[in-house]
Formats: sequence, structure tokens, C-alpha cells
Amino acid sequence: MNLGFVKVAAAIPRLKVADCFFNIHQIEGLIHKADAQHVQFICFPELSVTGYTCMDIFSQQTLLNNAEKALIQLVEKTSGLSILSIVGMPLRIENRLVNAAVVFQQGKILGVVPKTFIPNYKEFQEQRWFSSGNEIYGNEITIAGARYPFGKQLLFSDNDITIGIEICEDLWVPIPPSSDLCMHGANLIFNLSASNELIGKHRYRQSLIKQQSARCIAGYVYSSAGFGESSTDLVFSGNAIIAENGTLLKSSERFCLEEQLVVSEIDIANLQNDRMVDTSFMKGLQCTEKEIRRIPFETKQLPCPMQLTRFVDPYPFIPFGDELKERCEEILNIQVHGLAKRYDHTKSNSAVIGISGGLDSTLALLITVMAFDLLHIPRKRIIGITMPGFGTTDRTYTNAVGLIHSLGVTFREISIQKACLQHFADIGHDPSIHDVTYENTQARERTQILMNVANKENGLVIGTGDLSELALGWATYNGDHMSMYGVNNSIPKTLVKHLVEWVARNKMDNASRDILLDITDTPISPELIPADSNGNITQITEDLVGPYELHDFFIYHTLRFGATPARIYYLAQSAFKDKYDNATLKKWLHTFFRRFFAQQFKRSCLPDGPKVGSVSFSPRGDWRMPSDASAAIWLKEVEELIV
Repeated sequence: MNLGFVKVAAAIPRLKVADCFFNIHQIEGLIHKADAQHVQFICFPELSVTGYTCMDIFSQQTLLNNAEKALIQLVEKTSGLSILSIVGMPLRIENRLVNAAVVFQQGKILGVVPKTFIPNYKEFQEQRWFSSGNEIYGNEITIAGARYPFGKQLLFSDNDITIGIEICEDLWVPIPPSSDLCMHGANLIFNLSASNELIGKHRYRQSLIKQQSARCIAGYVYSSAGFGESSTDLVFSGNAIIAENGTLLKSSERFCLEEQLVVSEIDIANLQNDRMVDTSFMKGLQCTEKEIRRIPFETKQLPCPMQLTRFVDPYPFIPFGDELKERCEEILNIQVHGLAKRYDHTKSNSAVIGISGGLDSTLALLITVMAFDLLHIPRKRIIGITMPGFGTTDRTYTNAVGLIHSLGVTFREISIQKACLQHFADIGHDPSIHDVTYENTQARERTQILMNVANKENGLVIGTGDLSELALGWATYNGDHMSMYGVNNSIPKTLVKHLVEWVARNKMDNASRDILLDITDTPISPELIPADSNGNITQITEDLVGPYELHDFFIYHTLRFGATPARIYYLAQSAFKDKYDNATLKKWLHTFFRRFFAQQFKRSCLPDGPKVGSVSFSPRGDWRMPSDASAAIWLKEVEELIV
């Protein structure tokens, strides 16, 4: 595998009903075409050697004899290729006929898998010709005088890759064979299908494939018959679908007259990680069939590094597309209802938030306003405090004050400069030295003000820090790191910005909208260092720790999938190929792992906060890590990456 990926294809060949040699010629051409694209595994539709709609011709010995001859010819003509191919055809065994999938590679038939569930309702009458794999007792089948492994419980394995096969109707039953096969190790399922078209059936079929790939935590490659099948009563549109763990990766054009080859990559590494983390996955194994046979094979090697054709999302935390509105509202509702429950429990009179004019405090304020509206608590009981310091600029100050007033919450301004200067004098620190003491003094003074105001007003300090800052440790310990409830704890910086902008455009009046949009355009900064002579921000966070879009990408793949630095680097090259060069990716990846390990002590004592997505740092459940763990092997792997 190339850093955890395998390359698969679902093929829809041109077809003539009952013309076996025409059909295998088309199949052979697609196998060669796929092999040239470095495909490792390819499957064709159900009964693709003969055609699905042969009907009573299936009982003709001429068809069956020539189907076997055509298969052997196909296997021989592709013997020089290491691609593993799966075709469908009728085969005779134990005085019966089975609808079967034949697996072959490099001139050798590896095994034959029969269809288990034979439909016999409405337009389907397969039981007229075919028997179920459940009715066959033998475990070998004869094809052209040679014996091959046979059975519905065959798996084809090579190290981390294990292939299971089901055929058409098998997917549509309550417990598909693939459910059993996956608990025995299959992580790639191939489905050879015919499946005619009806109004609404395509959407339902697609949902079945995505759902089964999710339930099985597997890759699912589906190929269904297309143009060329008989149109006596049915029409076949040609469906090639590749899905992975609930996500549709690629699909064919339906109702196309030409052959089609749909190619994508399946992420075996992520699938294996999810199965390992989900300790419930194997619980049903005791209820499955025990007689599993494993057929070994050798996977075709991919070029290294392989260029991915599948989309690698550079912004994995940000919702997009048709579900944008639903996802944004869901995220906000999780945050709002978490805070609402905390207020319902504590019976606090007020909320206290430090408003800086930056993204994080803005989102926290918006969430608090929504929670108070939900609970029918007057917004005036939200106390928004702006605390100008040595680095506060006019832009952020103006936005902070304007936002507080536009949302109708209580405004307070408490400068921290005199208190910090007094503290510098107390501890003997020269205020002209802008070091970590200079910066953290300001952060802790602000937190002290917020905590004490909350005590005075019987309120809660609402935390503003986000998940990205927690990953990098970009927070002052016992300063902005601490609160009484952290509404942004599991919201990464890229998502914070997106949510603020979405709320501005969809839920705000003009006055608040303009302020919010200017906040999203303001450079991210803690503003702990004095501004320049023109009043501009001098301390740009992303200049110091790196672009948050990169760090959020690194966070996602590190925590969600346990990915190695080399794999993250490989994925980032694909996701950001038009934006960052390899040297830049390597530099910030090293920074990420160095800071991530060094700053765990801050994550080990986080305040409560709602879990929103699949990644969270809560020490109470999602991320438990020793604060003194060594980063050496991660950093070494980064250092060895080739630029």
C-alpha cells in the first residue's frame, strides 16, 4: 500500500446479451485500461460474462459451455497483469446453477463466490434458474476441468488488505453477507450487481451502499449492469459507485451508452484505525459463521509516491455544500444547549465574557447570547468586558465595544495597564522587556478580573479558547486557558472563523453583521505586544506558530485517525498542493508535533465544555495523554521527510 491507500475500480462494460466472447473482449479492454491507471482491484457487474437478462437461455448448455470457455480465455489474456479482477457469470455445481463472482489474477483463478440471496418477487425471477450459495455443500467448483475454491465465506487476503464479495440482492437483505465478512476481517467489499432502474431507486441504492460501508467500516465498490442488457421489461442505467465508511467517493454517469471505468482510492489505514478504536465493532463476531476460508494473493504494487485522485479536504472541520446550513445550525445548537444546561443547573445570575474583538471571544459571546435567548434570560445579564492592554489596537477595541453594544449586552471597560505595571514593579520585571512574563502577566490579569467579576455578580466566566489553541498550547496556563465553562473547547480555529461569518450573514442585522465580518478579516493575534507606530497589530499568531489551516489539518488526521507524520505530510501535499510547498509543510508539521507534545499539561486540566465534532481534547473522555510523553519518534519521522 502507498501510505495506507489501495486503488480500486468499478467497471461498466459494453455488453451483448448471451454473446460471451464479445463481452469478455470488452471486459479485457477495461482491465488493461485500469491496469494502466495503476488500479489494483477491479470488479464488473453481475453475470457480466453472459449478461444478466438471458432468462431461460441460462438453461442452455451452449451458453454455459461458452461462458466457461470465454472466462478461461479472459483469464489467459490478462495473465501478464497483476491487477486482481472480479467478473460475474453462471456456473454449474452439484447439478445446480449458481450466480457467481469469479476472482482471478495473473492467469490464475483464485476462487468463486456464489450469490446468497436469490430474489423471486415482482420483476425478479432468479430462482427459476439459480440456487443460493446456502444450498451448496461442496467447497470446490470445477471450471473447464480444473478445481477451484468455492463458497460464500471466502475471503481474499494480503497483509492489511482483505476482500469480501457479495452479489446484488445480498446487499438489500437485513443482514448482508458483508456484515459477517467484515467482522472476519474484510475491509474491502466488492458487489457485482444488475439492479434495474425505477423512480427513486437510485437514491435508495446509493444510501444502502453508503450505509453498509459505514456500518462495516469498509470500502465498498459496486458495479451494476448498464446499456446492453435486454430492455424487454427492465432498463439498466449502469451504476458504478465507490464508497468508504459512509462517504461517497466517486460514481459513474447513469444512462450512458459508452463503457465506463470509475477509479478511486480506498483509505485502508483510516478504516483499520477506526475499527481498532471502535471496540464495539467485533462484538458481534460470536454470532457470525465460523467457517471462513482465506485465499492468499499478492497485491499489485503502486508507484511511490502515488498521486491521489480522490479529494483530500484541506478544511476537514468546515461544513460545505448542500448540508452547510444544517451543519452550522447543528454545531451552534450543541454549543448553545451545553451552555444552557450549565445555567439551568447552576442557577447563575449572569455570564461574564472578556471581549477582545477577536474571533474566539466573538463566537463565545454569540453562543452566550443564543443560550440566554433560549432560556428567556435578559441579555443585559451578560457582561461583556473589554480589557485594553499594551497591545490593544483601535480596530479590535472598536469592534469589541461595537459588538457588545449591538448585541444588547452589558458593557464594561476595565483597563489592565496600571494593574500590570504594578505587578511588574512587584516582581521586579522591566516592562520594556517583552518576554513571556510580559505577555502572560496581561493574560492572567484579564482572567483574574473575569473570575472576580463573576464571583461578584454570581455568574459564570465563559471560556473563549478554541481547540486549535489547545493543540498548540497557545494559551496562558491559568490565564485565558481557564474558565468556568469553555464553549469553544472543541471548535478549531478554522471552524470558529467560518461560524462567525455564517452567523453574520444569516442571523444578524446590518450593524452586527458589519462588525462580525470585520472581525473575521482581522489578523489573528493575542495583542500582548504593543502596536507599531501606525497602530497596527505587530504580533501575528500565524507568523509565530504557523497557519491555522495547516494545524487544523494536522490535528484532524492526528487525533481522528492516529495518522503518522509521514502520512499527514503525504495528505497535506495533496490537499494544499496549490498553496504551500513541501518545505513549508514540513516546517509547520515539525512545529505542530513539538508543541503538541510539550503542551499536554494544559489540556490535562481543561474546564468542562461541549463536544461538538469527532475531535476533542477533553481529559475526561476523548484525549488522555501523559503530560511528559516524549515526542522524539514523531519529530524524527518529520525530520526524515523528503522535501
